[in-house]
Amino acid sequence: MKSNFGFKQFVTTIVLAVSPLAAWSVPAPEQLEQFIAQVKSATGDFTQQRLDQNSQGRPAQSGQFSFKRPGQFKWAVVKPYEQLIISDGKRVYQYDPDLAQVTERGVDQSIGASPAAILFGSGSLEEAFTISSLPSKDGLDWLRAQPRSADAGFTHVDIGFKNAMPARLELLDSFGQTTRIDLSNIVANPTLGADEFSFTPPAGVDVVKMQ
Repeated sequence: MKSNFGFKQFVTTIVLAVSPLAAWSVPAPEQLEQFIAQVKSATGDFTQQRLDQNSQGRPAQSGQFSFKRPGQFKWAVVKPYEQLIISDGKRVYQYDPDLAQVTERGVDQSIGASPAAILFGSGSLEEAFTISSLPSKDGLDWLRAQPRSADAGFTHVDIGFKNAMPARLELLDSFGQTTRIDLSNIVANPTLGADEFSFTPPAGVDVVKMQ
């Protein structure tokens, strides 16, 4: 049975780019602030893998993402199986073609104090997270975001920047498992069509509305 815990947490999970800026000259928390302020939309590719406490990995997922602030995003897994999380800014839909099921939630209910709030939102991070710098590693500048809420579902998320773009995210969940996401081919502030974030459940699928 496939698991998509990390996928749900993440986005529910992710997306980024910032204006040209020398990444090595600016601490990662400041790069994050500039990313939120200056990048209103983005598209790109991702790979995602969940690791257990022994660093053993499940098969990696890959796909494409897009977003437009505030709260509109699409996170589409293509391989090894299809899944979709999409938000029109008011409702978030998670579609699993294999299960023929759509789960529907409110944006506030789905994003809350999650990594998606950092990447897709436009509010104050200080209200939901404690942000701190981490030492550089793997050629990236790092920060850590720790949720202030005890029921956020994850312990922290580390975000690594390269050339002023968030390039890797590592989320540690409450079960001691790490979800790692690598981002690539990011395009900042593209023009996205009005239907980019619209979603209509396919005919014949079960729709579960979460309160």
